Amino acid sequence: NVSVRKGEWLFGKGFGSKQPLPFSSTVIINAGQKIMGHKKKTSLKATLQSQQARLKNKQKATHAAEAAEVKGKRKGKGKAPPLRPTIPFTPTDKILLIGEGNFSFAHALIIDPPSSLEHLPPSNITATAYDSEQECYDKYPEARSNVNTLRERGAEILFGVDATKLEKCSALKARRFDRVVWNFPHAGKGITDQDRNILSNQMLILGFLRSVVNYLVEGPVPTSDLPKKRKRPADDDDDEGDVIDDATDEDIGASSPSTAHPTRGKVLITLRNVPPYSVWRVYPGDINCLPLTFTYRDVPRLAKTPPKPTSLGNPLNPNYKLLRSFVFHRNMWKGYEHRMTKGERAHGQGTTGEGGEDRTWEFCLKD
Repeated sequence: NVSVRKGEWLFGKGFGSKQPLPFSSTVIINAGQKIMGHKKKTSLKATLQSQQARLKNKQKATHAAEAAEVKGKRKGKGKAPPLRPTIPFTPTDKILLIGEGNFSFAHALIIDPPSSLEHLPPSNITATAYDSEQECYDKYPEARSNVNTLRERGAEILFGVDATKLEKCSALKARRFDRVVWNFPHAGKGITDQDRNILSNQMLILGFLRSVVNYLVEGPVPTSDLPKKRKRPADDDDDEGDVIDDATDEDIGASSPSTAHPTRGKVLITLRNVPPYSVWRVYPGDINCLPLTFTYRDVPRLAKTPPKPTSLGNPLNPNYKLLRSFVFHRNMWKGYEHRMTKGERAHGQGTTGEGGEDRTWEFCLKD
């Protein structure tokens, strides 16, 4: 195929007499035919070289575009998927809530839960408070409405339940739970001496961990599909090599544990890295020694390496395995309020723990 411009002349067999073309065109030249035109001629070799150059440039451009696309994919390969808040429950769990205060967490769990828990039966929830029913309503005026709603839905509400002496609650006798949850435990004794205050809260958690043993579902140790990370200081005495610790953010891609294989019950304790929780220094030795200010990350050590009993008559403290920790998002639980143990009587506000980070620690009993 040869392009011929307007005004050029064609000679040769098959074209008849010499005549100019009235328009630009492309004609097919058979073997032996010639095109006569301007004195400036373009050889076939030059045409081929020009075409080859254009083809090579096109191939280079295509290759560059492909290389850029591959580079972009590699660069994004290491990026983590979008993070989702951890929901540590499943719709089939039987859940025991300790120290509910105004019952706002139980209310959020049943009335307006995250989408993954929409089918959680209210009858699976047992919510408890340390105070008597009237004391609870006096401390937290909104508790009465929450309790009435929960009871209407079919949840079980228990008052006067001491977390360190669960065995004294007849309604819990011979029962076991998949999850036992205590959000922001605090002795609420109002002790002004910091060391004695810290010690009272350590004893509170120790007593709870000792008492809850007989109320946890038995089964194999839970496993997690979450990425295993270790972010520990060099002097950390943690002997667990499989701790899942997302110190800076949520568990990646986590919502709820798998229900395919039932596992032993879990204990979930939520704390905040502000006083008083941030100064609950835990000692693996004698609990009677005076504590020192440390970080809220040391609270799990109390569960994993509890102190020995101070007297022969006291039972041994159980050892727990730390499964993971994750950020506790209050806004995931609509209507939930973190209230002071003293309730509305504390300066007329009844709220605490402003600032800092809320974190839930998840344990199960060791073999």
